[in-house]
Amino acid sequence: MSKFLQIKDLGFKDYKETWEYQEVLFQKILQIKSNNKKQGFAHDTPNYFLFVEHPHVYTLGKNGHIENLLISEEKLKAINATFYKINRGGDITYHGPGQIVGYPILDLENFFTDIHKYLRFLEEMIILTLAEYGLKAERSKGETGVWLDVGTPFARKICAMGVRASRWVTMHGFALNVNTNLGYFDHMIPCGIKDKAVTSLHVELGKAEVSLAEVKEKLLKHFLQLFEAEIKEKMEA
Repeated sequence: MSKFLQIKDLGFKDYKETWEYQEVLFQKILQIKSNNKKQGFAHDTPNYFLFVEHPHVYTLGKNGHIENLLISEEKLKAINATFYKINRGGDITYHGPGQIVGYPILDLENFFTDIHKYLRFLEEMIILTLAEYGLKAERSKGETGVWLDVGTPFARKICAMGVRASRWVTMHGFALNVNTNLGYFDHMIPCGIKDKAVTSLHVELGKAEVSLAEVKEKLLKHFLQLFEAEIKEKMEA
């Protein structure tokens, strides 16, 4: 059982390319687990944590509703955005420049076998990170992700989440709005939730820009603490 983490920052990378790369790592872990079971081995399975920033893209989860995308294919091209139906949970999500996307690809049997707990830990990582910037972020009952001013008319979402898991191996993850252009959210019903606003860290802090590197450092620190994990290596991009 290994709690070591391999970290890789992919920088600015196409969504489809990143999705395919996730699948390679995901299948690698599943293959090791399968071999262990068949041959009676106990080889450790690796755990990965990918950071990435995507060009403008809308993704729809397997249980999502296409009507939550409010623009045509022609309009997508006009705003330099793409669209994919994907194999995570959740509804529609936007990714784009200035947003930190994190993809933990973990064998949860190295940590705990509880998807609900896994999602709550990811939310807690975001909540603790935002607290370092003086923001009181919270969960919203029945709505995965992280919000500000929950229970008020001013409730707004700052981080979306959607994961896939098979045989306790995870992929996909979270998207934290840091310097995100919030205008792109006008072309969708975020996560299928009507009448709820979205926000980003730079808007909440009243800053033109927040350091992505600094936010990533804080996210990783809290992730390691919550999951009692250690960094094995930082992989080259």
